[in-house]
Amino acid sequence: MTAAPIAVALDAPDLETAARWATLVTPHVSTIKVGLELYLRYGPDVVASVRGASRVQVFLDLKLHDIPATVRGAARAVARLKPAYLTVHAAGGPAMIREAVEAAPATKIAAVTVLTSLDEADLRAVGLDGPAPDAVRRLAALAVGAGAQALVCSPREAAAVRAEVGPDITLITPGVRPAGADTQDQARVATPEAALAAGADLLVIGRPITGAPDPGAAAAAMAAALRRVV
Repeated sequence: MTAAPIAVALDAPDLETAARWATLVTPHVSTIKVGLELYLRYGPDVVASVRGASRVQVFLDLKLHDIPATVRGAARAVARLKPAYLTVHAAGGPAMIREAVEAAPATKIAAVTVLTSLDEADLRAVGLDGPAPDAVRRLAALAVGAGAQALVCSPREAAAVRAEVGPDITLITPGVRPAGADTQDQARVATPEAALAAGADLLVIGRPITGAPDPGAAAAAMAAALRRVV
């Protein structure tokens, strides 16, 4: 059975919990996501711990954003961990993105456009011209032009981004919540089915799976639901 195009966000309080969650969900999903907090707490060893003996893809979500030379060094440092994806901020500019792409040739560099926690008022406050869909499209085009092979955007902007960048770029969508789930700190969200229909390739889902009494069963249920619509 093909694993579902879900990246489970392992936002765990400790390494043991993250590894347990990974073991439970990897039979059902294609990818597990290691975020900044877990990576900073445990370092590169966290990748091996959550990957285990499986062939699951690792999405290293570090959102690098610095001068180009620093990002190049950071991307080279983590490339040895063989992540399938590594995030950088598109707002870091084309030179920074190019350095990341060149430093980690076996990894898809995924450029983060506009964080799903930001709404229109937030964009105005940080000086980014909106509305959000326009800002996302501009950053997406910039990142792809600099060599990014994947983009991170809200599911609400996925269709517009797909139209902007074409079929060959991997679209990763956080802010995915099953119908009726708490949106928590996400401002621009959609259901898994709607995100896929909008053109997303990989859905980032965290607490609706890892916060369930049985994360493995929750992942299996979501995977089954997605198979009915793809």
